[in-house]
Amino acid sequence: MIRACDAVGMTHPNQTLSEEIEQLVREHIEASRRAASAAVQRAFASSSSSPRSKMAQPTGRTIGRRRAPTEVAALGERLHEAVCAEPGETMSVLGPRLGMTPRELHRPMMVLKRAGRVRSVGERHQTRYFPAVVRAAASGG
Repeated sequence: MIRACDAVGMTHPNQTLSEEIEQLVREHIEASRRAASAAVQRAFASSSSSPRSKMAQPTGRTIGRRRAPTEVAALGERLHEAVCAEPGETMSVLGPRLGMTPRELHRPMMVLKRAGRVRSVGERHQTRYFPAVVRAAASGG
C-alpha cells in the first residue's frame, strides 16, 4: 500500500529526522574542532613562559640542590639519636621533631639502614624505625 505523502512526492518523516540528526552531529563535530583548536593555540601561546614558573615551589629546600655527603651524615646522626630516643616511631613523627619533612629524611634513613645502625618494620607510611641491636662477639675460651 502506498501512502498519500509518498504519492505526492513528500519525503518520508524518518528520512527528514535522520537528515536533521546528521546535520546536528556535523555542527557539533565542527564546534568541537574549533574549541579544541582554540585550546591548543592557547596552550602553545602560554608555553613560551617557563614551565617551572607555573609549578608550585616546595618550601624549605631549593629544587635540584643535592645535599653534601657531610650534610647527609650530620642529619643521619641527628636522625639516629631521634630513633634511639623514641624507638618504634614513624617518619611522620620523627620528621617534625627534627624540623624536617619525612621526604627530606628519606636519604639519611637509607644511609643509616645500609650501615646497619637502624632497622625498619612495616611498609610505606606505616614503617616504624628501631635502633639496630649490636650483639657482643662470642668469646671462645
